[in-house]
Parts: sequence; structure tokens; C-alpha cells
Amino acid sequence: MSNIKLGDAHGIPILDFGPFLDGSRKQAVADVVVQSFKEVGFIYLINHGLPKERIDGMFEWSRTFFSQPMEIKHLAPHPASGTHHRGYSAPGLEKVSQHVYDADALTQIRAEAPDVKESFECGREHDEVMPNIWLPEGVLPGFTKACLDFYWACRKVELTVLKALAVGLHLPEDFLAQSHAVVDNQLRLLHYPSVPAERLEKDEITRIGAHSDFGSITLLLQDDVGGLEVEDPHTPGVFHNAPPVDGAIIVNAGDFLMRWTNDMIRSTVHRVRAPPNCIAQDGMTPERYSIPYRELACSSLTIIRQDFNKVVDCLPGTYSADRPKKYEPISAVQYVQQRLAASYA
Repeated sequence: MSNIKLGDAHGIPILDFGPFLDGSRKQAVADVVVQSFKEVGFIYLINHGLPKERIDGMFEWSRTFFSQPMEIKHLAPHPASGTHHRGYSAPGLEKVSQHVYDADALTQIRAEAPDVKESFECGREHDEVMPNIWLPEGVLPGFTKACLDFYWACRKVELTVLKALAVGLHLPEDFLAQSHAVVDNQLRLLHYPSVPAERLEKDEITRIGAHSDFGSITLLLQDDVGGLEVEDPHTPGVFHNAPPVDGAIIVNAGDFLMRWTNDMIRSTVHRVRAPPNCIAQDGMTPERYSIPYRELACSSLTIIRQDFNKVVDCLPGTYSADRPKKYEPISAVQYVQQRLAASYA
């Protein structure tokens, strides 16, 4: 573990991923990644292979997009149904919840504390099931290309993380990646406008409420404002700040990976609140930007999604006579469509 675990941020390990990428200490890095996911469900990765200038450039595009007038952003409207997770969503349209599927209950939750954020989502081109929804040609030139280029850059990171997980679980290196061969992931640009801190503290509004992701893994890039909080794995209901770490990508496990590993790996509840010690004199929180890349089959931030038709059973080595399977085999689509629809019910 020497020189792989560089420290931690409020209990979340900060890991050097470089020795996995260059092949010098693949097994050692993979073992620490899996152990961290078992204990916390979240990690920070340094030397992850995504250049800083590309990350900075995508954040600049995100700021440019969200600074457009509302009538421009609505030229790429997110459909009313959450099962088609593409395009622009205005503040209050989406409400992230944790395992709430009843339409009336969701309506009440949204009314009590709407999510005050706006988002833009895209995926791969030529997706017949979930086609992208772009701004019209000539509106914000370069934005579409920037999103697609960054989507595929994140895909490379996703595959290396999946390979590290497989090696750490003592499976063939490509075992998990093969189940993610169809690149049906989601790149998500998120903007949290400045809001009164008091309203957040009183839960009159939320940024993103407490939830777990429902894919395999999520990659998360965040600006330097902060506000992400992760639930203590040993004390339900207690959340700790997950601050920005310079040069790091956050990676967290989702519900499907937890199920896939027979609960060996933890899918940890998290939320976005007011950033600590950043309240202005007028009582307003600073605006915040983040970019999740995630799997839509289990989506929220960046989630990495299972192939929709893939039937998932507990992985070899995660069950035994003493540790029987907790779950029956299930297809990704059965679970994911329900979770997506609930966000926009």
C-alpha cells in the first residue's frame, strides 16, 4: 500500500492510480481500490489519465452553456419522461430521491424541497434508444463537439477503473469491461445556482438530496467550491464533507455494482449541500459546477452503465456456502428504467 494511498479526505482514501496505468503495480493498486470500495464506497484518484487542461476546458464550456438565456437552453429540452435522460433540465424539474417510486409520494417530495440545480445530459451519438438532444446548429458553436470529446475521454478512465476492480476482485482484467461494452453512459453537466444558505439549512430547498447512484460506477469532477457530502459508512444519517482535492477525480460505486458483488462493495449514500465556510455576507451560497460521468442504466452525476440487456448475477468469488447469494439474476433494464422514471415522475 506504500505510496498508493496518499492520504484521505474526511475518511475517503486518496489513491495514486498511476502505477496501475503504467503497469508497474497493477495488483497492489487494484487491491487498495477494491478494499476502499468495500469500506467507504468512494475514492479519490490522482494520476487518473485525464489531462487537467481537458477538465478545465469542459468546465469552461459548462459555465458558458449555463450562462445562456433560458430561452436558448430550452432549445435542447429534456423530455418530460426521466427514461430519456438527455438535454437541458431547468432548476426544479428533476428531483433525486432514494428508492421512492410512488408518483404521489414523489410529487409531495418535490413540492416540499425541490432540487435547485440545472443540468445538461448527453451520451454517445447514434443511440437509437436514447438519442442526444443538442442545441440547434449554429447556437453555441463547438459545444456539441466539446461534450462528445470529453465523453469519450471519460470512457477511457471508466474502462481502466473497471479493469482495476476486476483485478482487485481476482477476476480476468477485462471481465467487468466486457459487461460495459455498449457505451450507453451519460455525461452530465451540473450547475447549482447561488441560493440563500438559510433555505438550504432549513431543507426548504435542496441541491441534490441524499441518494445512492444506481449504476456500476460514477466518475465525478467538481469545481473548487465544494458541497458534496458522503454518509458515514458506520453511522447512518451522519454525513461528512467530501472536499475538492486538486487534480483528483472522485469515483464511487453504485447500487448495481453492490448487487453484482453480493454486497461486498458498498454503494454509499451522498448528497450536495451548502459548501462549508463559503457563505457570503449576504447569506447566499456560491454557485457550484460539477461534471459526473456515469452509467445511465444505474444513473444519477459522471454513472457507468451496464449493457441494458445484460443479465447480472453475483460475481464469481463473492458468494459461497457460508456467504450465499443475496440476489437473484436481474437485467439492468428492469432496475434502471424504474430509477430513471422516478427522477422525473
